[in-house]
Amino acid sequence: MALPIPPNPISTIDPEAPRIANATPISNTNNPSSSGPAFIAMQKVKTNLVLRSKWAELNGAMGDLGTYIPIVLALTLSRNLNLGTTLIFTGIYNIVTGAIYGVPMPVQPMKSIAAVALSDPTFSVPEIMASGILTGAVLLVLGLTGLMQLAYTLIPLSVVRGIQLAQGLSFALTAVKYVRKVQDLPKSKSLEERNWLGFDGLVLAIACVCFIVVVNGAGDKDRSCGGGVGGGDVESERNSNSNFDSNASVIVVVGDDSDEGRTSRIGRRVKNVVFSLPSAFIVFVLGVILAFVRRPQVVREIKLGPSSIEVVKFTKHVWKEGFVKGTIPQLPLSILNSVIAVCKLTSDLFPGKDFSATSLSVTVGLMNLAGGWFGAMPCCHGAGGLAGQYKFGGRSGGCVAILGAAKLVLGFVLGSSLAHIFNQFPVGILGVLLLFAGIELAMASRDMKNKQDSFVMLICTAVSLVGSSAALGFLSGMLVFLILRLRDWTKGKPLSSFWLRGSPRL
Repeated sequence: MALPIPPNPISTIDPEAPRIANATPISNTNNPSSSGPAFIAMQKVKTNLVLRSKWAELNGAMGDLGTYIPIVLALTLSRNLNLGTTLIFTGIYNIVTGAIYGVPMPVQPMKSIAAVALSDPTFSVPEIMASGILTGAVLLVLGLTGLMQLAYTLIPLSVVRGIQLAQGLSFALTAVKYVRKVQDLPKSKSLEERNWLGFDGLVLAIACVCFIVVVNGAGDKDRSCGGGVGGGDVESERNSNSNFDSNASVIVVVGDDSDEGRTSRIGRRVKNVVFSLPSAFIVFVLGVILAFVRRPQVVREIKLGPSSIEVVKFTKHVWKEGFVKGTIPQLPLSILNSVIAVCKLTSDLFPGKDFSATSLSVTVGLMNLAGGWFGAMPCCHGAGGLAGQYKFGGRSGGCVAILGAAKLVLGFVLGSSLAHIFNQFPVGILGVLLLFAGIELAMASRDMKNKQDSFVMLICTAVSLVGSSAALGFLSGMLVFLILRLRDWTKGKPLSSFWLRGSPRL
């Protein structure tokens, strides 16, 4: 009988796991620079950009493209938005926010401004940039004065969940529309029903949905595949059986050489491989391949080299139109979905990473004050993008840093000619990616503990969806919340019970 082989500590180390012990060098007390502010900041940046799992983070980077590509492509084709400049600036934003926050903080186009630009022919690039700059300036002021943090503290959780649920369902409904019907993105219109077969057919989209569901499941809490992305089941099985894995050689030596034992081991290995596939990345690469297959002549339309970056010219009329038509409708959405909802969702998905509304408001403001003058699409953070990147495996700032680096390369190498490729990209596949991002965001609202909070949340969601306005939904939710609290007060409950939710650290 063979003796048990003691576990080998080296063999149990996950090769994809970040080496926390080696991430921070031992400080040298004789070297003052090793404990200075610059050194500490550099170490924090390195830690924030550590890839928890290479394939998982790469897969997570694809989770936001279902929103990014359709909006940017539509504005490029219909309003001559400088795609190369937008890619370069948003790539920089991705890298910087990843280094600052250490989570897959998304950078998305401002949707309300984009909607106005696509529906109003007189709302051209200067007006788009003016509205983005003014929105950024307002958010910067709200952040620096502490008013944004005050708003986050006072707005009840049920209203925040209502905004998240409405945005998630809106994404999901738009995704289904992308899958079912042919899209005219420059005009933001749905055309005839999509064919079942073809390189952008219903069968392709349904197959992609089924593939992602098989790999990722319904969305487990931990999907940091060890190699892979796909399944919390794999991760939990590996964690719960760590002692079994380390002593696996004992089992083999003692002798489970039966056909059933070999079949069981092979089945587990196949399952681990399938559940570890980077599903979103594979689907996106498939879309790129099909873009060239659908129109091979697109290769001749590609021009190497970056687009020229020019300063946008503004007039008094442009500033006025940008503020009235773009900034005013965009501000409620940015405050609620880009700052407040992102703060709450971050604390839900990443316990211990409680970012203040102040910091998020300031970063959104600075992004638009930096790029708007040069024609880069107005951008913000977004709860939907964060949910999508988390859904597909993004866990660190390295996730969005990878996406940012890819944008920089494409912006400098291909510039605006990349629009010819995006124009042939199967819209149904973009709808598939957007569908899972929307569902992941909507599922964040499942933590309402009582009927009263659920009632407020659903009122806010219903009004937001029907009225197509987050601001209208927010006001309705707040009104119903206050009426219910006053009703409780008449029953003897103290006024201090109005707001029970704490605020994150500053």
